Amino acid sequence: MTKRGIVKLGDFGISRVLSETKSKAKTIVGTPYYLSPEIIKSEGYNFKSDIWSLGVLLYEMAALVPPFNAESLHKLAQKIISGKYAPLPSNFSKETTNLISSLLQINPSMRPSIHQILNSP
Repeated sequence: MTKRGIVKLGDFGISRVLSETKSKAKTIVGTPYYLSPEIIKSEGYNFKSDIWSLGVLLYEMAALVPPFNAESLHKLAQKIISGKYAPLPSNFSKETTNLISSLLQINPSMRPSIHQILNSP
């Protein structure tokens, strides 16, 4: 948190620098809970994979548990690829629920861009 009260999130793990927004990386890195389906399936990925991870983080902040959890990496991967998770508790707004749902779309092209997210209600 900055002196002005602004919260900033950062990933201090291994990162891949993409030379342009249409580039796709193919290395598998990251914390398993936050891996997108395309990374698990060893497909090329881009910034939409980060949008997925943001959805996982927001869900976890709201529900206090990750959306995808399992006893093994294999079962975790299967759950992530299925894209099925428990609904958020009912005390959250429809806007919050819809935002998280849009971020956790299996198909990366269906996920919003960061600009769309920042301009949403």
